[in-house]
Amino acid sequence: MEIDDIRNLSDIELEEELSSVKRELMNLRFKVATMQLANVNEVSKAKKRIARIHTVKRERELVKENL
Repeated sequence: MEIDDIRNLSDIELEEELSSVKRELMNLRFKVATMQLANVNEVSKAKKRIARIHTVKRERELVKENL
């Protein structure tokens, strides 16, 4: 999911996406630990998605503070 797609989500959808990606990251880490994951780059991609979501949440907080 690109940053523009994330920015178009509502606050509730953003929280749902964040919990979904965190759950996915936990599962990916478990698979890496048990050597079941062939592509370990998926862990990095999930972390970046989490960072993007946190960035959008922070942007929205700053906009609300300036109003």
